[in-house]
Amino acid sequence: MSGAAHNPGADLLIPTDTPLHRAAPQCKVAATALCILLVACTPRDIFWPYIGYGLVLATAAYTAQIPAMTLLRRLVVEIPFVFFVVLLPFLATGPVVHVLGIPLAIAGLESAASIVLKASFGLLATGVLAATTPLPEVITGLERLRVPKIFTAVASFMIRYVEVLNSELNRLRTARACRGADPRWLWQAKDMALCVGALFVRAFERGERVYLAMASRGYEGSLPATLTGEPAKRSTWAAALTTPAIFAVLTATAWATA
Repeated sequence: MSGAAHNPGADLLIPTDTPLHRAAPQCKVAATALCILLVACTPRDIFWPYIGYGLVLATAAYTAQIPAMTLLRRLVVEIPFVFFVVLLPFLATGPVVHVLGIPLAIAGLESAASIVLKASFGLLATGVLAATTPLPEVITGLERLRVPKIFTAVASFMIRYVEVLNSELNRLRTARACRGADPRWLWQAKDMALCVGALFVRAFERGERVYLAMASRGYEGSLPATLTGEPAKRSTWAAALTTPAIFAVLTATAWATA
């Protein structure tokens, strides 16, 4: 692979040595996916399970030595969605409650709180995964989980070559600026479209060259077993699935009491 993207996702990883960092990537990926699914299945109008979810994730973050502020800062990506959720109490119908003299629909408040909590806990779970697992290992974990090769191959090339494409785009921008182009003006939209087209052509040509080089070295659409690692032991799977098992108990109890 290209050396320009030698360490993709390094800004997300917390480099330390903990049991979570040493765990098999396929176990961590499966556990994270199950936790996110179980959080999404939590009843809309029941909120106490989130306390349990939070305690479990806090324990995982403490074990992995992930600073709390690091995880919280990664929640900023959901801010644009929060602005949309804020409108729900005003748009929903049904019984209302007055807050500072403003009528707010109870159903809208419950929906808004549920959406924000589910999105936040999903991001926290993926944040723990990203902080303990390099992106290339996440791809190998997906391959171990029998995810179709086309998806893992595309994802692998994407994370490894995104920096290469970004460098190519910066060179195109520099070339346009040297010729007096200024993308701030509407009448230069044609120049920007030509720049995007040129980037697409260069990316396609580079992809063809890389594929031919890899095919000549025996590449058949997936990484060899020597690079994807050995299958995880049953004890490793049991330890990894402890977290989604707790989430499953909390979710099932919430539905039983709903």
